[in-house]
Amino acid sequence: MTSVAVSGAAGRMGRLVAEAVAGADELELVALFDPAGCDVPVAGMAVATSLDVVATADVVVEFTLPDVVMANLEQWRRLGVHAVVGTSGFDAARLEMVREGWGDGPPNCLIVPNFSVGAVVLMHLAELAAAHFAAAEVIEAHHDAKADAPSGTALAIARRIAAVRSSQRAVQSAELAPGARGADVETVRVHSVRLPGYVAHHEVVFGGTGETLSIRHDTTDRRSFMPGVLLAIRNVATLPDPVTVGLEPLLGL
Repeated sequence: MTSVAVSGAAGRMGRLVAEAVAGADELELVALFDPAGCDVPVAGMAVATSLDVVATADVVVEFTLPDVVMANLEQWRRLGVHAVVGTSGFDAARLEMVREGWGDGPPNCLIVPNFSVGAVVLMHLAELAAAHFAAAEVIEAHHDAKADAPSGTALAIARRIAAVRSSQRAVQSAELAPGARGADVETVRVHSVRLPGYVAHHEVVFGGTGETLSIRHDTTDRRSFMPGVLLAIRNVATLPDPVTVGLEPLLGL
């Protein structure tokens, strides 16, 4: 039986994770942490405001905010608890900081840009397609309460495409409004949409002479993330590296 704590338990994703863990075989929900507290129980358990409660767990699932996640990870490392991280905002610099701070382990830290199995498959397909097209752009759309832009998934997609083939090219269109061409992520253009009604949506458009290829994934319910979260919890302790990015090693991709 693996004991699990949830950090950020008062948030939307934290609540879903707590409920999923409470209902899962061979997992035991032992602690909920959120510095903001919560007046009502989550998954039948009170939410603590002291991070020390996490010490009772084998694995902590981190769904907080980009501005606090790094400090939290330092605490989980100190407590010797394996960490599964769903918080976004991990650029290359942050990932390097985690690797330096986490050391050789144990425990292990698994940082997941997107827990949707479909989104992970999209990233894999985009990496395969990148070798065969001269250029690519990424378009992502999320709800307007998302804390950052671009999404962690969009950043991961762009980096994986750029690692296969640079998309840097001459484009004749001049920007009449700054930012119209999107952000430049390692030569791949990324466009972010923030509107009410969206959950999480990613599309990669590849272009070549006389043809385009589009690969798209849509998340319409946050419950779609739960199989990936449970997979990560059950396997984080067995990963060969102290810091791992993405679900791919657990899916055989």
